[in-house]
Amino acid sequence: MPAADKKSSDKPLTDDKKKCRVDQWLWAVRIYKTRSLASEACRTSRVKQDDIAVKPSRLVSGGEILTVRKGMVTHRYRVLQPLEKRVGPPLVPEYMEDLTPQEELDKLLPLKSIPLALRERGTGRPTKKDRRDMDDWRNDR
Repeated sequence: MPAADKKSSDKPLTDDKKKCRVDQWLWAVRIYKTRSLASEACRTSRVKQDDIAVKPSRLVSGGEILTVRKGMVTHRYRVLQPLEKRVGPPLVPEYMEDLTPQEELDKLLPLKSIPLALRERGTGRPTKKDRRDMDDWRNDR
């Protein structure tokens, strides 16, 4: 690929450009599955810095702490380096530090132990009545 055809996002961050968009960073370090979800989280005030909601276009740099609310858990992350491209899971610790308190992570434990629905093995696909019964059971819990 000729150098003239390269996009600006293909270039690594240089010393004079040590910032990136917050929605892009949240997606790149795999906090959100898509950049659209990261942008939506910013727009709905689920991403904050210093208890102030941030817009998706806000620039972040190293050392900043972001608070991200996902479900009932509030995560805290320190930005170690800005990042424009998505990286693999083994490389994520180079770009962010998870500061989430253990009390917040413990909120997820009861959810993991609850079975979604119990069905006998080999009974086949649930009928319409079975699905309604399962929905009623879930709504009662």
